[in-house]
Amino acid sequence: MSIEELTIKKDDLQAKVAALRTSCEGLLETEDESQLEKCATESGYKIPDLKLEERKLLKGHFGKIYAMDWSAASRSVVSASQDGKLIVWNAFTTNKMQAIALRSSWVMTCGFSGDDELVACGGLDNLCSIYRVNANGDAPTTTYKELAQHEGYLSCSRFIGNDKLVTSSGDQTCIYWDVESKNAITTFDHHTGDVMSVSIAGNNSVFASGSCDATVKLNDIRTGGLVGTFTGHESDINSVSMFPNDKAVATGSDDSTCRFFDQRSYRQVAIYQNDKILCGITSVALGFNGETLFAGYDDYNCICWSSLAEKQITSIDGHENRISCLGVGAGGGALCTGSWDTTLKVWA
Repeated sequence: MSIEELTIKKDDLQAKVAALRTSCEGLLETEDESQLEKCATESGYKIPDLKLEERKLLKGHFGKIYAMDWSAASRSVVSASQDGKLIVWNAFTTNKMQAIALRSSWVMTCGFSGDDELVACGGLDNLCSIYRVNANGDAPTTTYKELAQHEGYLSCSRFIGNDKLVTSSGDQTCIYWDVESKNAITTFDHHTGDVMSVSIAGNNSVFASGSCDATVKLNDIRTGGLVGTFTGHESDINSVSMFPNDKAVATGSDDSTCRFFDQRSYRQVAIYQNDKILCGITSVALGFNGETLFAGYDDYNCICWSSLAEKQITSIDGHENRISCLGVGAGGGALCTGSWDTTLKVWA
């Protein structure tokens, strides 16, 4: 086959690819996006009658709380505050198990390792600092590891098991780290705005990232490649939460909406919004089985949505300032919310 014939064949293939792409985009634009609500209605789905009450008050910080995370066993909570402290709490007794003094008070994220023996944190210092959680409650005087490569603030950090970590940053990248060697294994630079949140899939092979470029991206940890990009939000995405089956992701944005994106249909399948609420959403977390979606708002409230029916189930209004973070325990039995009012509350 001559060079001319190869060139013609290549042009034909490129034209077919372009035609298929246009066809797919047309289908995405014409199809109804409210698939979950439609299916739930047709199947006779009933919205769960969920009533949450405040069970525990975790009080001890002296500054705004910016981040929290449950331990794998869902008995402990770690919180990060502008008072320059990480506190590890017993969520059942409300006792402080450990208080860690940070070198920088401008902390924005914290997270437990899979075995609950390490906690990671970071913020405007551009570093991911890792500390050991001591069983006797003694606070470590030095960091266990420091991961340094980001050129912007650290917005989120999530462990994969005990020795791997994913961080997101204002430098528009996410990094997959080996904790022990402190090496950056893979840098993901698919976003064009500050990356605000990451959520790890249960199979530890994919993670979702939400950014100020108003997109959600699914990233493959094994290859370092991009699995998919979801659009639909009209403003910054502040938080993402992977669905339990790893095939979908929920998001919260400054555009006052939560949205649900499905990887299999490669589209938005649900939107959660209250027309009376015009403030931004700071954090989201899916319930244990994905049936509920919790969202924290700038107006001091937390709303629980039915992820299937796209309806509001209940709301929580126990905080006196902005809800900055929230999380559902691994067993799904409790919700923890952290606020700028310096307190954390456990609801069940």
